[in-house]
Amino acid sequence: MVQASSRRDLTFAQLSALARIEQYDPLRLGELATRERVTAPSVIRTIAPLAEDGLIAREPDPADRRSQLLLITDHGHKVIDRIRRERSELIASRTARLTDDQSAVLAAAVPVLELLAEEPPLPPLRGD
Repeated sequence: MVQASSRRDLTFAQLSALARIEQYDPLRLGELATRERVTAPSVIRTIAPLAEDGLIAREPDPADRRSQLLLITDHGHKVIDRIRRERSELIASRTARLTDDQSAVLAAAVPVLELLAEEPPLPPLRGD
């Protein structure tokens, strides 16, 4: 788990949801579920701690008052930026220990790793 605040650690699902909300801000709950490939009840359980910790905000959807829009807060931006920075520093310190041959193998593997990390396309949501 990733340390998010003094109160709670973020699970992988919470960190993924936070990053997705940041990417598509604002995002409807159902759209988040679709993009995360989980059910709406699962997303509700995932985002509840994010809202409690002030990492995301919920606002009524002006187009449909029965729906809510999820938005990342300034605090959420700071937390996700810190997590990314810490992960980058960790990877940099670990790759510094590699030999020249190991570094060359890693550099050659980067395009394949990037391909694996790409998300498969989803049908357009809300005019994306």
